[in-house]
Amino acid sequence: MRNIDDLVRLIKKTAIDAVNAMDPVSIRYGEVISDNPLQIHIDQKLVLGTAHLKLTRNVTDYETKMSVNGGTPQTYKVFNALKKGEKVKLVRMQGGQQYIVVDRV
Repeated sequence: MRNIDDLVRLIKKTAIDAVNAMDPVSIRYGEVISDNPLQIHIDQKLVLGTAHLKLTRNVTDYETKMSVNGGTPQTYKVFNALKKGEKVKLVRMQGGQQYIVVDRV
């Protein structure tokens, strides 16, 4: 019976090690060092450019339809793009090549 328990523990450990080796998703924090082109500094030496970033609506300019005081709906532009010096929260996608900029901190 002991050999089966050891085998089960070994299989569990191997599975956990395999998941950890794949670099699962993790949260990172950074600072916008340039807004045109967008660049975000997240580590001492790592600067991410637009090719590595996916932006959510929370950090971009966008248009939305709304009415004021029950009037006719109109389209308004919301200026929400990131600016130099802002702190942001990012989600590093599995593999580490792409980052989703979730929101400001």
